[in-house]
Amino acid sequence: MKFNATPRSVQGTSASRRLRHAGRVPAIVYGGTEPPVNIELDHNEIFHALRKEAFHASILDMQLEGKTQQVLLRAVQWHPYKPQVLHVDFQRVLAQQALTTKVPLHFINGDSSPAVKVSKAIISHVLTELEIHCLPADLPQAIEVDLSSLEAGATLHLADIQLPKGVTFVGQGEAANPALATALVKGGGASADDAEGGEDAASGDEPAAE
Repeated sequence: MKFNATPRSVQGTSASRRLRHAGRVPAIVYGGTEPPVNIELDHNEIFHALRKEAFHASILDMQLEGKTQQVLLRAVQWHPYKPQVLHVDFQRVLAQQALTTKVPLHFINGDSSPAVKVSKAIISHVLTELEIHCLPADLPQAIEVDLSSLEAGATLHLADIQLPKGVTFVGQGEAANPALATALVKGGGASADDAEGGEDAASGDEPAAE
């Protein structure tokens, strides 16, 4: 994905406020072998780009002063109550330098799993993204999680899926194998027989209140 940027010569709170009033967004790009550079973006362009999932988990082509630089979105600051982007951070990407970032999880085939088709369970997504480590060329836009074999009451862990080639999960110890999804049986309380027994007990020889 591509986006346009221009150098930002003025800095400070007042300058940033004037930029935003003019429909621009202050930003910065850092990392790689070059020093950090203050840039500015068109608000409408970056606002709509940020609504796309791929913009958050892809290597982006930044057009700056006639040159293309590959960058990764690192942080976005939003206005507390307005649909306004206040500041954006990007990191330069080097082909030979591994990076650590978060990518979304895409859950598939849940409706065809035994948990749903046979047991009418509800599948809960425990995680929606994973933090991974890989080279830029191996960065996936998303990781698919196949739920087709999930049974009622079971939990699918990271060890149960195959990560893309060249991708490793960032997690150690107990966090090295997190739960991704679990199948919860609807109305997991007492059975119908138990419920009837409960009603009989409630209407039986209960002592009257004094």
